[in-house]
Amino acid sequence: MKRLLSGNEAVARGAWTAGAVVGSGYPGTPSTEILETFALYPGVYAEWAPNEKVALDVAIGAAYAGRRAFATMKHVGLNVAADSLFYAAMTGIEAGLVIVSADDPSMHSSQNEQDNRQYAKFARIPCLDPADSQEAHDFTISAFNLSEQFDTPVLLRLTTRVCHTSTTVEITEQRFTPSERIKYPRNIAKYVMVPANARRRHGVIEHRIQEVSQYAETFPHNRMEMRSPRLGIITGGIAYQYAREVFPDASILKLGMVYPVPSKMIKQFASMVERLIVLEELDPFIEHQVRLLGIDVYRGNQDLDSSKSIFPVVGELNAQIVRVSAIEAGLIQDIHDHEGFQISGVELPQRPPVLCPGCPHRGAFFVLSKLKVPVNGDIGCYTLGLTEPLNAIHTCGCMGASIGVAHGAAVAGDQERHVAVVGDSTFFHTGIPALINVLYNRSNVITIIMDNRVTGMTGHQDNPGTGKTLQGKETVEVDIEKVVKALGFTHVKTVNGYDVENIEKTLKEWMKMTEPAVLITREECALLPEARMKYVPLEVIEEKCNGCTMCFRVGCPAISKSEKLDPQYQRPLAVIDPALCTGCEICAQVCPRDAILFRNQVLPKAEV
Repeated sequence: MKRLLSGNEAVARGAWTAGAVVGSGYPGTPSTEILETFALYPGVYAEWAPNEKVALDVAIGAAYAGRRAFATMKHVGLNVAADSLFYAAMTGIEAGLVIVSADDPSMHSSQNEQDNRQYAKFARIPCLDPADSQEAHDFTISAFNLSEQFDTPVLLRLTTRVCHTSTTVEITEQRFTPSERIKYPRNIAKYVMVPANARRRHGVIEHRIQEVSQYAETFPHNRMEMRSPRLGIITGGIAYQYAREVFPDASILKLGMVYPVPSKMIKQFASMVERLIVLEELDPFIEHQVRLLGIDVYRGNQDLDSSKSIFPVVGELNAQIVRVSAIEAGLIQDIHDHEGFQISGVELPQRPPVLCPGCPHRGAFFVLSKLKVPVNGDIGCYTLGLTEPLNAIHTCGCMGASIGVAHGAAVAGDQERHVAVVGDSTFFHTGIPALINVLYNRSNVITIIMDNRVTGMTGHQDNPGTGKTLQGKETVEVDIEKVVKALGFTHVKTVNGYDVENIEKTLKEWMKMTEPAVLITREECALLPEARMKYVPLEVIEEKCNGCTMCFRVGCPAISKSEKLDPQYQRPLAVIDPALCTGCEICAQVCPRDAILFRNQVLPKAEV
């Protein structure tokens, strides 16, 4: 039976077909939909963990207990889970364990574009790299089988293009049912990584990767496609699609297992072609392994410069980039040799991301912009506080970094008062240990936890503060204020995210103190269904507006300049698009002339 599935949906289907019963992860684009889809299948347990390390530990625990399990994350999530990855590589498992890493070339929604194939080599575990949804499905099944065959975790590396592109997938209704383990293993030498045991296991994993290298020669998803011998291409993952499109006559060695590579197969392929290139995205990961075999790889016009490659090592590839690079390297003689190919000169207008209309983070950022204090930001919707006209974020590194960075600046003697901003999901992810550090080591950092009642930027996933699990079950709703107070903070306050006056008053008071403090701005994301039901648009009363621009400074997309001018100052009046406005009232609070009202309703003036 064929179905049209995205790569993420195909991984979920493959995991279910392979008999996986436990899936854990942390939402992160482009990986999020894998667990959301897997959670809908019968006979499985799926969860959002507080962070990726916890997720991988959960999957490892399930695999130790003899149940096939997997953990999902975006590429930077594997940095968080690296500790767990390496110990799992050392111990091995009882049942199949797959780690799904979704890389993000070109950083569509990420702070870097690291190539996580490198983790496989570092940890000495196999890495599979699918090129489309069918392979995402099939490779997932193969990964579980490979894991159990060689007693190892397996890294399934996807990229954004594979994750979010849909192709047809041949599926089956039959599901693998592994035998049930009766008793949890008591194998101390294998599973307790004290130094003496770890030393013995290190030798085991080195021998294991050699065995996997031999298996790679017969791995069914490593294959030669022989065509013209004039050009041979070694490739894998999504780059295979570009190789087929740009070089239709070339011979191709397609690697489904990109670590370890099949050495004998590569040598045989190289001997059958006149010129050999490697096409991959991002790092020259396969190429380095090929060169270590003593095989010459053509580098085009840059052949004498070992630091250059035919294809860019920065950014996502596509057929046009590959084709242009091939022309520059002399692999394709003329652009017109390929009928129908044109380089478009049309440039689309840029659309920078902004906080949505009605975003509950806007009020706090408006105040922080007014106070002109250094703000250390974090990963989430609130990162968009950096954009014009708010300009309220001055650093942003990784999940949970804001609090630690602010603390570091404070203890280094920076005379300005630092404010760290972090979201509710990120607070649970890695914010708590950093907040403990602020309290324990006594800096004066003010932390704002922006609680919009959901994990927002990745598409409204539940977290420990929402009261629901991934599979929709009611659970304990972790109270952020109670957690912070339990840590020992004495200056803790929760305010409505739309209450600009209260936010500003509180921050100004705390700026006079020398003790750390935590402000929780709490209001549901304006895009949640329950929030959408409460939308009541505002409007600008033209007779009261004089074009002072105060409302423009909140950076709301629903507010724009009209074509009408104030008769005295000749400044454009404000106008509100009722199709975008949510009625959050932040603009009304900052308007000094009470010119922004609900339709047929007068609002009291807010002193800001």
